[in-house]
Amino acid sequence: MMICQADHVRKNIAGNEILHDVSFSVLENEKVAVVGPNGSGKTTLFNLIARVDVPDKGAIAIKNGASIGYLRQIPDGKERTAYEVLKEAFSDCLKKERKMKELEEAFATADAEKLEKLLTDYARVQEQFQKLGGYDMDYKIDQVAEGLEIKMLLNRPFASLSGGERTKVGLALQLLTEPDLLLLDEPTNHLDILALEWLEQFIRQYKGTILLVSHDRFFLDRTVTKVLELEDGKMSSYIGNYSHYVKAKQERLVLEFAAYEDQQKKIKKMKEAIKRLKEWANQAKPPNAAMHRRAKCMEKALDRIERLKRPKMETDKMALNFARGSRTGNQVLSCSDLSVGFDGMKLFEHVNLDVRYRDRAAVAGPNGAGKTTLLKCLLGELKPNHGDIRQGTNLNIGLLSQHVFEQEAEKDRRVIDVFREHARLTEGEARHELAKFMFYGSDVFRKVGSLSGGERVRIRLADLMMKKINVLVLDEPTNHLDIESREVLEEAVNRFEGTVLAVSHDRYFLTKCFTKIYWLQNGTLSKEEHFSDSAHVR
Repeated sequence: MMICQADHVRKNIAGNEILHDVSFSVLENEKVAVVGPNGSGKTTLFNLIARVDVPDKGAIAIKNGASIGYLRQIPDGKERTAYEVLKEAFSDCLKKERKMKELEEAFATADAEKLEKLLTDYARVQEQFQKLGGYDMDYKIDQVAEGLEIKMLLNRPFASLSGGERTKVGLALQLLTEPDLLLLDEPTNHLDILALEWLEQFIRQYKGTILLVSHDRFFLDRTVTKVLELEDGKMSSYIGNYSHYVKAKQERLVLEFAAYEDQQKKIKKMKEAIKRLKEWANQAKPPNAAMHRRAKCMEKALDRIERLKRPKMETDKMALNFARGSRTGNQVLSCSDLSVGFDGMKLFEHVNLDVRYRDRAAVAGPNGAGKTTLLKCLLGELKPNHGDIRQGTNLNIGLLSQHVFEQEAEKDRRVIDVFREHARLTEGEARHELAKFMFYGSDVFRKVGSLSGGERVRIRLADLMMKKINVLVLDEPTNHLDIESREVLEEAVNRFEGTVLAVSHDRYFLTKCFTKIYWLQNGTLSKEEHFSDSAHVR
Protein backbone atom coordinates (compact mmCIF):
# COMPACT_ATOMS: atom_id res chain seq x y z
CA MET A 1 0.00 0.00 0.00
CA MET A 2 1.17 3.54 -0.80
CA ILE A 3 2.39 5.63 2.13
CA CYS A 4 3.73 8.67 0.24
CA GLN A 5 2.98 9.96 -3.25
CA ALA A 6 4.09 13.14 -5.02
CA ASP A 7 2.15 14.38 -8.01
CA HIS A 8 3.71 17.00 -10.34
CA VAL A 9 5.32 18.95 -7.50
CA ARG A 10 6.99 22.28 -8.16
CA LYS A 11 8.88 24.43 -5.67
CA ASN A 12 10.51 27.80 -6.20
CA ILE A 13 12.94 29.27 -3.66
CA ALA A 14 14.30 32.82 -4.01
CA GLY A 15 13.48 32.89 -7.71
CA ASN A 16 15.06 29.49 -8.46
CA GLU A 17 12.86 26.54 -9.38
CA ILE A 18 14.40 23.84 -7.19
CA LEU A 19 11.79 21.16 -7.95
CA HIS A 20 10.23 20.99 -11.41
CA ASP A 21 7.38 18.55 -12.05
CA VAL A 22 8.48 15.96 -9.48
CA SER A 23 6.37 12.79 -9.23
CA PHE A 24 7.09 9.55 -7.35
CA SER A 25 5.52 7.01 -5.03
CA VAL A 26 6.78 5.12 -1.98
CA LEU A 27 5.22 1.92 -0.64
CA GLU A 28 4.83 0.93 2.98
CA ASN A 29 7.96 -0.65 4.51
CA GLU A 30 10.17 0.39 1.57
CA LYS A 31 13.70 1.61 2.26
CA VAL A 32 14.36 4.36 -0.30
CA ALA A 33 17.38 6.58 -1.01
CA VAL A 34 17.03 10.07 -2.46
CA VAL A 35 20.22 10.94 -4.35
CA GLY A 36 21.44 13.90 -6.34
CA PRO A 37 24.21 16.52 -6.33
CA ASN A 38 24.43 19.09 -3.54
CA GLY A 39 21.82 21.76 -4.18
CA SER A 40 19.56 19.50 -6.25
CA GLY A 41 16.64 19.88 -3.80
CA LYS A 42 16.80 16.80 -1.56
CA THR A 43 16.34 18.73 1.70
CA THR A 44 13.64 20.88 0.06
CA LEU A 45 11.77 17.70 -0.87
CA PHE A 46 12.06 16.34 2.69
CA ASN A 47 10.66 19.62 4.04
CA LEU A 48 7.64 19.25 1.75
CA ILE A 49 7.05 15.61 2.75
CA ALA A 50 7.31 16.51 6.45
CA ARG A 51 4.84 19.41 6.00
CA VAL A 52 7.51 21.90 7.08
CA ASP A 53 6.89 23.69 3.76
CA VAL A 54 4.26 23.50 1.01
CA PRO A 55 4.66 23.03 -2.77
CA ASP A 56 3.96 25.91 -5.15
CA LYS A 57 2.15 23.49 -7.45
CA GLY A 58 1.20 19.83 -7.28
CA ALA A 59 0.65 17.83 -4.11
CA ILE A 60 2.29 15.34 -1.77
CA ALA A 61 -0.13 12.84 -0.23
CA ILE A 62 0.64 10.90 2.95
CA LYS A 63 -1.41 7.89 4.02
CA ASN A 64 -4.13 8.82 6.49
CA GLY A 65 -2.99 8.48 10.09
CA ALA A 66 0.65 7.83 9.18
CA SER A 67 3.17 9.41 11.57
CA ILE A 68 6.24 11.17 10.15
CA GLY A 69 9.64 11.48 11.83
CA TYR A 70 12.18 13.99 10.54
CA LEU A 71 15.54 14.92 12.08
CA ARG A 72 15.45 18.53 10.87
CA GLN A 73 16.43 20.44 13.99
CA ILE A 74 18.49 19.54 17.03
CA PRO A 75 16.14 18.74 19.94
CA ASP A 76 15.64 21.44 22.56
CA GLY A 77 17.60 20.18 25.56
CA LYS A 78 17.18 23.20 27.89
CA GLU A 79 18.36 21.90 31.30
CA ARG A 80 17.68 18.22 30.63
CA THR A 81 20.15 15.40 30.25
CA ALA A 82 20.57 13.53 26.97
CA TYR A 83 18.72 10.59 28.56
CA GLU A 84 15.73 12.81 29.36
CA VAL A 85 15.73 14.07 25.76
CA LEU A 86 15.58 10.49 24.48
CA LYS A 87 12.64 9.71 26.77
CA GLU A 88 10.59 12.15 24.63
CA ALA A 89 10.17 9.21 22.23
CA PHE A 90 7.95 7.58 24.85
CA SER A 91 5.72 10.55 25.70
CA ASP A 92 2.53 8.42 25.74
CA CYS A 93 4.22 5.88 28.02
CA LEU A 94 5.41 8.64 30.35
CA LYS A 95 1.85 9.99 30.69
CA LYS A 96 0.65 6.54 31.70
CA GLU A 97 3.59 6.17 34.07
CA ARG A 98 2.73 9.45 35.80
CA LYS A 99 -0.90 8.36 36.08
CA MET A 100 0.18 5.07 37.66
CA LYS A 101 2.27 6.96 40.24
CA GLU A 102 -0.67 9.22 41.06
CA LEU A 103 -2.85 6.16 41.62
CA GLU A 104 -0.15 4.53 43.77
CA GLU A 105 0.01 7.63 45.97
CA ALA A 106 -3.78 7.60 46.27
CA PHE A 107 -3.73 4.03 47.62
CA ALA A 108 -2.34 5.20 50.97
CA THR A 109 -5.35 7.36 51.90
CA ALA A 110 -8.19 5.51 50.15
CA ASP A 111 -10.90 3.61 52.05
CA ALA A 112 -11.88 0.06 51.06
CA GLU A 113 -14.60 1.10 48.61
CA LYS A 114 -12.44 3.73 46.91
CA LEU A 115 -9.39 1.44 46.91
CA GLU A 116 -11.24 -1.13 44.84
CA LYS A 117 -11.98 1.48 42.15
CA LEU A 118 -8.39 2.73 42.27
CA LEU A 119 -7.07 -0.80 41.79
CA THR A 120 -9.36 -1.28 38.80
CA ASP A 121 -8.16 2.00 37.28
CA TYR A 122 -4.55 1.09 38.04
CA ALA A 123 -4.89 -2.29 36.28
CA ARG A 124 -6.37 -0.59 33.22
CA VAL A 125 -3.65 2.07 33.05
CA GLN A 126 -0.93 -0.53 33.69
CA GLU A 127 -2.23 -2.64 30.80
CA GLN A 128 -2.12 0.42 28.50
CA PHE A 129 1.38 1.22 29.74
CA GLN A 130 2.52 -2.33 28.92
CA LYS A 131 0.92 -2.29 25.43
CA LEU A 132 2.71 0.98 24.65
CA GLY A 133 6.02 -0.69 25.52
CA GLY A 134 6.56 1.19 28.75
CA TYR A 135 8.45 -1.63 30.43
CA ASP A 136 10.85 -1.73 27.47
CA MET A 137 11.72 1.99 27.54
CA ASP A 138 15.06 1.71 29.30
CA TYR A 139 16.04 -1.37 27.28
CA LYS A 140 15.29 0.36 23.96
CA ILE A 141 17.12 3.53 24.95
CA ASP A 142 20.11 1.49 26.08
CA GLN A 143 20.09 -0.54 22.84
CA VAL A 144 20.03 2.51 20.54
CA ALA A 145 22.49 4.46 22.69
CA GLU A 146 24.96 1.59 22.58
CA GLY A 147 24.52 1.16 18.83
CA LEU A 148 25.15 4.86 18.12
CA GLU A 149 27.90 4.97 20.77
CA ILE A 150 26.29 7.66 22.92
CA LYS A 151 25.89 5.77 26.22
CA MET A 152 28.58 7.92 27.81
CA LEU A 153 26.53 11.03 26.92
CA LEU A 154 23.24 9.99 28.51
CA ASN A 155 23.85 11.54 31.94
CA ARG A 156 25.45 14.71 30.60
CA PRO A 157 23.45 17.96 30.20
CA PHE A 158 22.25 18.08 26.62
CA ALA A 159 23.25 21.74 26.31
CA SER A 160 26.89 20.79 27.09
CA LEU A 161 27.19 18.42 24.12
CA SER A 162 29.02 19.29 20.90
CA GLY A 163 27.11 19.78 17.65
CA GLY A 164 28.04 16.28 16.46
CA GLU A 165 27.01 14.72 19.79
CA ARG A 166 23.66 16.53 19.73
CA THR A 167 23.05 15.32 16.18
CA LYS A 168 23.66 11.72 17.27
CA VAL A 169 21.23 12.13 20.18
CA GLY A 170 18.70 13.63 17.76
CA LEU A 171 19.12 10.63 15.46
CA ALA A 172 18.65 8.27 18.40
CA LEU A 173 15.44 10.12 19.34
CA GLN A 174 14.01 9.62 15.85
CA LEU A 175 14.92 5.93 15.82
CA LEU A 176 13.25 5.43 19.21
CA THR A 177 10.10 7.26 18.10
CA GLU A 178 9.58 4.64 15.35
CA PRO A 179 7.27 6.68 13.05
CA ASP A 180 5.48 5.08 10.08
CA LEU A 181 7.54 7.24 7.69
CA LEU A 182 11.05 8.13 8.84
CA LEU A 183 13.02 10.81 6.96
CA LEU A 184 16.78 10.64 7.54
CA ASP A 185 18.89 13.45 6.06
CA GLU A 186 22.58 12.45 6.24
CA PRO A 187 22.19 10.09 9.23
CA THR A 188 25.75 8.77 8.78
CA ASN A 189 27.40 12.10 9.68
CA HIS A 190 29.54 11.80 12.84
CA LEU A 191 29.21 7.98 12.92
CA ASP A 192 32.21 5.66 12.89
CA ILE A 193 32.30 2.28 11.13
CA LEU A 194 30.90 0.32 14.08
CA ALA A 195 27.97 2.70 14.53
CA LEU A 196 27.37 2.68 10.76
CA GLU A 197 27.11 -1.10 10.72
CA TRP A 198 24.68 -1.02 13.65
CA LEU A 199 22.52 1.62 11.92
CA GLU A 200 22.50 -0.44 8.71
CA GLN A 201 21.12 -3.42 10.58
CA PHE A 202 18.56 -1.24 12.39
CA ILE A 203 17.28 0.19 9.08
CA ARG A 204 17.04 -3.23 7.42
CA GLN A 205 14.96 -4.52 10.35
CA TYR A 206 12.84 -1.36 10.70
CA LYS A 207 9.14 -2.14 10.35
CA GLY A 208 8.16 1.22 8.87
CA THR A 209 9.13 3.15 5.72
CA ILE A 210 12.42 5.03 5.48
CA LEU A 211 13.44 7.77 3.06
CA LEU A 212 17.08 8.71 3.46
CA VAL A 213 19.73 10.99 2.00
CA SER A 214 23.35 9.88 2.29
CA HIS A 215 26.64 10.20 0.42
CA ASP A 216 27.92 6.92 1.89
CA ARG A 217 27.75 4.45 -1.00
CA PHE A 218 28.41 1.34 1.13
CA PHE A 219 25.64 2.44 3.48
CA LEU A 220 23.19 2.90 0.58
CA ASP A 221 24.11 -0.46 -0.92
CA ARG A 222 23.39 -2.21 2.36
CA THR A 223 20.14 -0.46 3.33
CA VAL A 224 17.95 0.56 0.38
CA THR A 225 16.03 -1.33 -2.29
CA LYS A 226 14.95 1.69 -4.32
CA VAL A 227 16.65 4.90 -5.44
CA LEU A 228 14.96 8.18 -6.33
CA GLU A 229 17.30 10.50 -8.24
CA LEU A 230 16.78 14.27 -8.20
CA GLU A 231 18.49 15.98 -11.10
CA ASP A 232 17.66 19.27 -12.82
CA GLY A 233 14.52 19.53 -10.71
CA LYS A 234 13.06 16.22 -11.89
CA MET A 235 12.80 12.77 -10.34
CA SER A 236 13.76 9.38 -11.78
CA SER A 237 13.08 6.08 -10.02
CA TYR A 238 15.30 2.98 -9.99
CA ILE A 239 14.66 -0.39 -8.35
CA GLY A 240 17.61 -1.85 -6.43
CA ASN A 241 20.43 -0.53 -4.25
CA TYR A 242 22.93 2.20 -5.11
CA SER A 243 25.17 -0.02 -7.26
CA HIS A 244 22.17 -1.17 -9.29
CA TYR A 245 21.14 2.47 -9.69
CA VAL A 246 24.56 3.51 -11.04
CA LYS A 247 24.50 0.70 -13.62
CA ALA A 248 20.85 1.27 -14.60
CA LYS A 249 21.35 5.02 -14.93
CA GLN A 250 24.32 4.55 -17.24
CA GLU A 251 22.31 2.15 -19.40
CA ARG A 252 19.40 4.62 -19.50
CA LEU A 253 21.69 7.50 -20.48
CA VAL A 254 23.20 5.46 -23.32
CA LEU A 255 19.72 4.66 -24.67
CA GLU A 256 18.54 8.25 -24.27
CA PHE A 257 21.63 9.59 -26.02
CA ALA A 258 21.11 7.13 -28.90
CA ALA A 259 17.47 8.25 -29.20
CA TYR A 260 18.57 11.90 -29.12
CA GLU A 261 21.17 11.30 -31.84
CA ASP A 262 18.62 9.46 -34.01
CA GLN A 263 16.14 12.30 -33.63
CA GLN A 264 18.78 14.88 -34.49
CA LYS A 265 19.63 12.94 -37.68
CA LYS A 266 15.93 12.76 -38.57
CA ILE A 267 15.47 16.50 -37.97
CA LYS A 268 18.56 17.28 -40.06
CA LYS A 269 17.27 15.14 -42.96
CA MET A 270 13.84 16.79 -42.80
CA LYS A 271 15.39 20.27 -42.83
CA GLU A 272 17.55 19.32 -45.84
CA ALA A 273 14.48 17.89 -47.64
CA ILE A 274 12.47 21.06 -46.94
CA LYS A 275 15.33 23.21 -48.23
CA ARG A 276 15.62 21.13 -51.44
CA LEU A 277 11.86 21.20 -52.06
CA LYS A 278 11.80 24.99 -51.76
CA GLU A 279 14.81 25.33 -54.08
CA TRP A 280 13.21 23.02 -56.69
CA ALA A 281 9.87 24.78 -56.39
CA ASN A 282 11.51 28.20 -56.93
CA GLN A 283 13.67 26.98 -59.81
CA ALA A 284 10.64 25.64 -61.71
CA LYS A 285 9.15 27.80 -64.53
CA PRO A 286 6.62 28.76 -63.32
CA PRO A 287 7.29 28.13 -59.56
CA ASN A 288 5.86 24.76 -58.49
CA ALA A 289 3.02 25.32 -55.97
CA ALA A 290 2.70 21.60 -55.17
CA MET A 291 6.34 21.43 -54.03
CA HIS A 292 5.79 24.52 -51.89
CA ARG A 293 2.81 22.81 -50.25
CA ARG A 294 4.86 19.65 -49.60
CA ALA A 295 7.61 21.78 -48.04
CA LYS A 296 5.02 23.56 -45.90
CA CYS A 297 3.54 20.23 -44.73
CA MET A 298 6.99 18.94 -43.82
CA GLU A 299 7.69 22.14 -41.84
CA LYS A 300 4.47 21.63 -39.86
CA ALA A 301 5.42 17.99 -39.20
CA LEU A 302 8.86 19.16 -38.06
CA ASP A 303 7.29 21.68 -35.66
CA ARG A 304 5.08 18.95 -34.17
CA ILE A 305 8.07 16.77 -33.23
CA GLU A 306 8.60 16.75 -29.47
CA ARG A 307 12.28 17.58 -29.22
CA LEU A 308 14.31 15.30 -26.97
CA LYS A 309 16.63 17.08 -24.56
CA ARG A 310 20.28 16.20 -24.95
CA PRO A 311 21.07 13.84 -22.03
CA LYS A 312 23.61 15.11 -19.54
CA MET A 313 26.10 12.27 -19.58
CA GLU A 314 28.12 13.64 -16.65
CA THR A 315 27.36 16.01 -13.78
CA ASP A 316 29.60 18.99 -13.05
CA LYS A 317 32.62 17.82 -11.07
CA MET A 318 35.73 19.42 -9.69
CA ALA A 319 38.93 18.82 -11.67
CA LEU A 320 41.46 17.49 -9.16
CA ASN A 321 44.93 16.32 -10.07
CA PHE A 322 47.74 16.57 -7.51
CA ALA A 323 50.94 18.00 -8.96
CA ARG A 324 53.92 15.68 -9.04
CA GLY A 325 56.59 16.50 -6.47
CA SER A 326 60.16 15.26 -6.07
CA ARG A 327 60.71 11.70 -4.87
CA THR A 328 61.00 10.94 -1.17
CA GLY A 329 63.27 8.31 0.30
CA ASN A 330 61.99 4.77 0.78
CA GLN A 331 61.12 5.48 4.42
CA VAL A 332 58.45 8.18 4.72
CA LEU A 333 56.73 8.17 8.14
CA SER A 334 57.13 5.63 10.93
CA CYS A 335 56.80 5.18 14.64
CA SER A 336 57.82 2.48 17.10
CA ASP A 337 56.49 1.65 20.57
CA LEU A 338 54.40 4.82 20.49
CA SER A 339 52.24 5.64 23.52
CA VAL A 340 50.00 8.68 24.05
CA GLY A 341 47.75 9.60 26.95
CA PHE A 342 46.07 12.63 28.45
CA ASP A 343 45.36 13.41 32.11
CA GLY A 344 46.75 10.05 33.20
CA MET A 345 44.55 8.08 30.76
CA LYS A 346 46.25 6.06 28.01
CA LEU A 347 44.80 6.69 24.55
CA PHE A 348 46.97 4.08 22.85
CA GLU A 349 50.27 2.36 23.57
CA HIS A 350 53.00 0.24 21.92
CA VAL A 351 51.88 1.38 18.46
CA ASN A 352 54.16 0.51 15.54
CA LEU A 353 53.57 1.84 12.03
CA ASP A 354 55.81 2.03 8.97
CA VAL A 355 54.69 4.02 5.92
CA ARG A 356 57.03 3.70 2.95
CA TYR A 357 57.37 5.31 -0.48
CA ARG A 358 54.17 5.05 -2.59
CA ASP A 359 52.31 3.20 0.17
CA ARG A 360 48.54 3.59 0.37
CA ALA A 361 47.99 3.28 4.13
CA ALA A 362 44.84 4.11 6.11
CA VAL A 363 43.84 3.98 9.76
CA ALA A 364 40.24 3.18 10.71
CA GLY A 365 38.54 2.56 14.02
CA PRO A 366 35.91 3.85 16.46
CA ASN A 367 35.50 7.53 17.31
CA GLY A 368 37.81 8.55 20.12
CA ALA A 369 40.31 5.75 19.54
CA GLY A 370 43.09 8.26 18.77
CA LYS A 371 43.36 8.13 14.97
CA THR A 372 43.81 11.88 14.48
CA THR A 373 46.17 12.00 17.47
CA LEU A 374 48.32 9.33 15.79
CA LEU A 375 48.50 11.45 12.62
CA LYS A 376 49.54 14.51 14.65
CA CYS A 377 52.32 12.51 16.29
CA LEU A 378 53.62 11.25 12.94
CA LEU A 379 53.57 14.82 11.55
CA GLY A 380 55.43 16.19 14.57
CA GLU A 381 52.49 18.30 15.75
CA LEU A 382 52.13 16.39 19.03
CA LYS A 383 54.77 14.91 21.28
CA PRO A 384 54.02 11.32 22.43
CA ASN A 385 54.45 10.13 26.02
CA HIS A 386 56.77 7.39 24.83
CA GLY A 387 58.20 6.01 21.60
CA ASP A 388 60.12 7.13 18.53
CA ILE A 389 58.87 9.08 15.48
CA ARG A 390 60.92 8.98 12.26
CA GLN A 391 60.32 11.14 9.21
CA GLY A 392 62.03 10.37 5.94
CA THR A 393 64.05 12.70 3.73
CA ASN A 394 62.79 15.23 1.18
CA LEU A 395 59.20 15.18 2.45
CA ASN A 396 56.76 17.76 1.13
CA ILE A 397 53.58 16.92 3.03
CA GLY A 398 50.12 18.10 2.05
CA LEU A 399 47.57 17.80 4.87
CA LEU A 400 43.78 17.83 4.51
CA SER A 401 42.39 18.14 8.03
CA GLN A 402 38.82 17.31 9.02
CA HIS A 403 38.75 20.76 10.69
CA VAL A 404 38.98 22.98 7.61
CA PHE A 405 38.98 26.78 8.08
CA GLU A 406 37.49 26.70 11.58
CA GLN A 407 39.62 29.54 12.97
CA GLU A 408 37.62 32.76 13.37
CA ALA A 409 40.34 34.75 11.57
CA GLU A 410 40.08 32.45 8.54
CA LYS A 411 36.29 32.74 8.29
CA ASP A 412 36.43 36.45 7.41
CA ARG A 413 38.76 35.92 4.45
CA ARG A 414 37.57 35.66 0.85
CA VAL A 415 37.86 32.42 -1.11
CA ILE A 416 40.18 33.93 -3.73
CA ASP A 417 42.48 35.44 -1.06
CA VAL A 418 42.81 32.12 0.77
CA PHE A 419 43.62 30.36 -2.51
CA ARG A 420 46.16 32.96 -3.69
CA GLU A 421 48.04 32.85 -0.37
CA HIS A 422 50.03 29.81 -1.56
CA ALA A 423 49.40 29.99 -5.32
CA ARG A 424 51.40 32.69 -7.08
CA LEU A 425 48.72 33.56 -9.61
CA THR A 426 47.08 36.69 -10.93
CA GLU A 427 43.43 37.21 -9.99
CA GLY A 428 42.35 36.05 -13.44
CA GLU A 429 44.49 32.90 -13.24
CA ALA A 430 43.22 32.18 -9.72
CA ARG A 431 39.59 32.53 -10.83
CA HIS A 432 40.27 30.12 -13.70
CA GLU A 433 41.73 27.54 -11.30
CA LEU A 434 38.92 27.97 -8.76
CA ALA A 435 36.36 27.38 -11.52
CA LYS A 436 37.79 23.85 -11.75
CA PHE A 437 36.54 23.39 -8.19
CA MET A 438 33.09 24.79 -9.01
CA PHE A 439 33.62 28.30 -7.67
CA TYR A 440 32.18 30.39 -10.47
CA GLY A 441 31.78 34.14 -10.94
CA SER A 442 31.15 35.99 -7.69
CA ASP A 443 31.57 32.76 -5.67
CA VAL A 444 35.29 33.49 -5.43
CA PHE A 445 34.58 36.67 -3.42
CA ARG A 446 32.47 34.92 -0.77
CA LYS A 447 33.71 34.80 2.82
CA VAL A 448 35.03 31.40 3.91
CA GLY A 449 32.72 31.50 6.93
CA SER A 450 29.65 31.50 4.65
CA LEU A 451 30.67 28.31 2.83
CA SER A 452 29.31 24.82 3.39
CA GLY A 453 31.55 22.07 4.70
CA GLY A 454 31.90 20.60 1.20
CA GLU A 455 32.88 23.97 -0.29
CA ARG A 456 35.56 24.45 2.36
CA VAL A 457 37.03 21.03 1.57
CA ARG A 458 37.09 21.91 -2.14
CA ILE A 459 39.10 25.09 -1.43
CA ARG A 460 41.65 23.10 0.56
CA LEU A 461 41.90 20.50 -2.21
CA ALA A 462 42.43 23.31 -4.74
CA ASP A 463 45.22 24.65 -2.53
CA LEU A 464 46.86 21.22 -2.26
CA MET A 465 46.68 20.76 -6.04
CA MET A 466 48.85 23.85 -6.55
CA LYS A 467 51.63 22.50 -4.33
CA LYS A 468 54.18 19.95 -5.48
CA ILE A 469 53.55 17.54 -2.63
CA ASN A 470 54.94 14.03 -2.43
CA VAL A 471 53.14 12.89 0.74
CA LEU A 472 49.38 13.27 1.04
CA VAL A 473 47.88 13.05 4.55
CA LEU A 474 44.09 12.94 4.70
CA ASP A 475 42.05 13.18 7.92
CA GLU A 476 38.42 12.23 7.17
CA PRO A 477 38.66 13.75 3.65
CA THR A 478 35.23 12.62 2.44
CA ASN A 479 33.33 14.34 5.26
CA HIS A 480 30.97 16.92 3.70
CA LEU A 481 31.74 15.85 0.11
CA ASP A 482 28.92 14.65 -2.12
CA ILE A 483 29.22 11.41 -4.06
CA GLU A 484 30.49 13.07 -7.26
CA SER A 485 33.26 14.90 -5.36
CA ARG A 486 34.20 11.73 -3.49
CA GLU A 487 34.63 9.92 -6.80
CA VAL A 488 36.90 12.69 -8.09
CA LEU A 489 39.00 12.54 -4.91
CA GLU A 490 39.31 8.74 -5.20
CA GLU A 491 40.51 9.02 -8.80
CA ALA A 492 43.03 11.74 -7.85
CA VAL A 493 44.38 9.68 -4.93
CA ASN A 494 44.79 6.63 -7.16
CA ARG A 495 46.64 8.71 -9.80
CA PHE A 496 48.90 10.39 -7.24
CA GLU A 497 52.48 9.16 -7.59
CA GLY A 498 53.54 9.87 -4.03
CA THR A 499 52.65 8.35 -0.65
CA VAL A 500 49.19 8.52 0.93
CA LEU A 501 48.29 8.17 4.61
CA ALA A 502 44.66 8.61 5.65
CA VAL A 503 42.17 8.35 8.48
CA SER A 504 38.63 7.57 7.34
CA HIS A 505 35.29 5.96 8.20
CA ASP A 506 34.31 5.87 4.51
CA ARG A 507 34.41 2.15 3.70
CA TYR A 508 34.05 2.70 -0.06
CA PHE A 509 36.99 5.12 -0.05
CA LEU A 510 39.07 2.73 2.09
CA THR A 511 38.52 -0.32 -0.11
CA LYS A 512 38.99 1.56 -3.39
CA CYS A 513 42.14 3.52 -2.58
CA PHE A 514 44.15 1.70 0.11
CA THR A 515 46.16 -1.50 0.18
CA LYS A 516 47.26 -1.24 3.83
CA ILE A 517 44.45 -0.70 6.31
CA TYR A 518 45.02 -0.60 10.07
CA TRP A 519 42.41 -0.79 12.84
CA LEU A 520 42.94 1.31 16.00
CA GLN A 521 40.77 0.29 18.97
CA ASN A 522 41.16 -0.13 22.72
CA GLY A 523 44.64 1.35 22.63
CA THR A 524 46.16 -1.05 20.07
CA LEU A 525 46.83 -0.84 16.35
CA SER A 526 46.45 -3.97 14.22
CA LYS A 527 46.70 -4.54 10.50
CA GLU A 528 43.54 -5.62 8.69
CA GLU A 529 44.46 -8.45 6.35
CA HIS A 530 40.98 -8.75 4.84
CA PHE A 531 39.23 -5.44 5.42
CA SER A 532 35.56 -5.35 4.46
CA ASP A 533 32.50 -3.34 5.32
CA SER A 534 31.35 -6.11 7.64
CA ALA A 535 34.67 -7.13 9.17
CA HIS A 536 34.19 -5.71 12.64
CA VAL A 537 32.26 -6.70 15.69
CA ARG A 538 32.09 -5.05 19.07
